[in-house]
Amino acid sequence: MTATQSVTPLDLDTYALLRELESLATSEVNRHFSMAKTWYPHDYVPWSQGRDFDGLYEGQAWSIEQSTINEDARAALIVNLLTEDNLPSYHAEILRLFGPDGAWGTWVHRWTAEEGRHATVIRDYLIVTRAVDPVALEDERMNAMSTGFASDYGDSAIHALAYVSFQELATRISHRNTGTASGDAGLERLLSRVAADENLHMLFYRNVLAGALEVAPNETMRAITDVVTTFQMPGHMISGFTRASVKIADAGIYDLRLHKDQVLLPVLRQWKVWDLGGLNADGERARDELDAYLAKLETAASRFEERREAGRARKAG
Repeated sequence: MTATQSVTPLDLDTYALLRELESLATSEVNRHFSMAKTWYPHDYVPWSQGRDFDGLYEGQAWSIEQSTINEDARAALIVNLLTEDNLPSYHAEILRLFGPDGAWGTWVHRWTAEEGRHATVIRDYLIVTRAVDPVALEDERMNAMSTGFASDYGDSAIHALAYVSFQELATRISHRNTGTASGDAGLERLLSRVAADENLHMLFYRNVLAGALEVAPNETMRAITDVVTTFQMPGHMISGFTRASVKIADAGIYDLRLHKDQVLLPVLRQWKVWDLGGLNADGERARDELDAYLAKLETAASRFEERREAGRARKAG
C-alpha cells in the first residue's frame, strides 16, 4: 500500500499501525537475515530412489505397499503439504495487509521465498520415495489451491500478526512431530529443516506483535483473544481436513494438548499478557475472555487424552 492510495477508515488504522511498527519490523527483518541459514531442497531428497511411474514413461504404477510411511504420518504429510501448497493465497493476503513497501514489503517477499521451498522439498521427497499416491496428491493439490485461502480477520493487521504468531509455531510443531512419527530418518531430517524456518518466521511475527501491545495494548489484547478463541489451521479448507485432523490428533502428532501447552501458552507468556498493565475495560474484558477460553480448552484437552488412552487400552486388550 502506498500513501497515494485511497483507503477506508479501517485500512487507515491498519496503515497507521504498520507505520508505527516500521522501525521494529526493520530490526526484526535484519535479525532474521542474520539468523536464517542457506539450504537447498535438492540436498534433502534421495534422488537415487526415484523410478518411473506408469503413464508417459510406462513405469510402475503406485501402490500402497511401496510406501514405508505409516498411515498416521502419511495423513499428516498430505495435510501439511497441501497447506504449504496454498502459498500464493497466503502471499496475496499478507501483501494486501502489509503492503509492498519498506521493511514490510521486504519481509513479505523474503517470507514467501523461504516458504516456497517447503512444498517443493516435501513433494519431491514423497514422490521420489513413493510415500504417497501421486495421482491422488495432485488431484487434492488442484482442489486445495482452487479453493484458496482467505483471512478470517478481514483487514486487521493486528489480528493477522496475532494469527501468524500462533500458526507458524503450530506448523513448526506439526512438521517436527510428523517427521518423528514417520519412522523415516531422511524425512525427519527434512522436516526438521523446514520446522527451523517456521520457527524463525514465528519469531518475526511474535516480536512485532509484542511491539503492537506497547503501541495499542487494548486493541491488541482484543485481537489476541479473538484469534485464540477462533483459531483454525490454514489447511482447514482442505477437503477431508476434519477426518485427517482426528487421525493426526489420535496419533499424538498435533492435538489439543500440544496446541494449548506448546503453542498458545508459550507465546502468550512471551507477550506477558497476564502482566500487562494499563488496560481499559475493553482490554480487561478481552483478557478475561482469554482466561475463560483457556480453562475450557484445558478441560477439552484432558477429556480427549482420556478418550484416546481408553481407546488405546481397548485395542491393546
